[in-house]
Amino acid sequence: MRGGVEIAVAKRGSDTRLVDQWQRAPLRVLWPAVPAGECAQAVLVTTSGGLVAGDHLTLTSRVAEGAALRLGPQAAEKVYRSTGATTLVTAEHHVADGAWLEVLPLETILFDGARFDRRTRFTLTGAAQLLAGEILVFGRLARGETMRQGFVHDGMTVDVDGRLIWADAFRADPPDALLDAPTGLRGGRALATLVHRAPDPDAALSTLRALPAPDTLFGATKIGPLVIARWLGGEAGPVRAGFGAAFCALRAAAGWPDRLPVNWSA
Repeated sequence: MRGGVEIAVAKRGSDTRLVDQWQRAPLRVLWPAVPAGECAQAVLVTTSGGLVAGDHLTLTSRVAEGAALRLGPQAAEKVYRSTGATTLVTAEHHVADGAWLEVLPLETILFDGARFDRRTRFTLTGAAQLLAGEILVFGRLARGETMRQGFVHDGMTVDVDGRLIWADAFRADPPDALLDAPTGLRGGRALATLVHRAPDPDAALSTLRALPAPDTLFGATKIGPLVIARWLGGEAGPVRAGFGAAFCALRAAAGWPDRLPVNWSA
């Protein structure tokens, strides 16, 4: 199944407004009301209930100068066991000078035998700010399942003013050996990555490093104008909690309310 969403937002007075939208099943986008002082929020819904072999989904967002948008899924994404074909997800996000984009993920749960290829690109201009990430879970852990067979590629790039600043690609083909290898995930079953561009990356890095990260392996660093953080854990819960706490703290430092949407906290 081929589906997609394209959205564009712009600043109108003191608010951010939708100026263009296209969607094709199984993807659709909802625009819930937000509390005063919050950025606009776009919620992505996969109406099929999950991704199967051969699905190809595309997402494009454009945030105009001075606008502010939060983008994220309604629920955790499930990627089912494949019979051979690979699920492909491509996303491109363009953030103009002085704009704010946050991409708040929920877990992508990879069933044993899933084949999943995701490629995400962020293009920032001028003083654009970005707060984004991804959370991967290798198997239905609550059922005792680990993703032993299949394929995963999860790539992300960040360009600032036409210059490539960050390029990362996680690949496991198959994941079995990598999950337990001392030089791999060391028994980890959940992995989260956070990328942030802020006016003061040193302060953002200090904020991240001051946060507790119980029951996870955690690290944060600065690469040019970006701050990168990762959490690795044997269970999804602590990884998700650490990511959420960091997301809240960095939002607050940027002048946004220190809270996450209801669907993320449920």
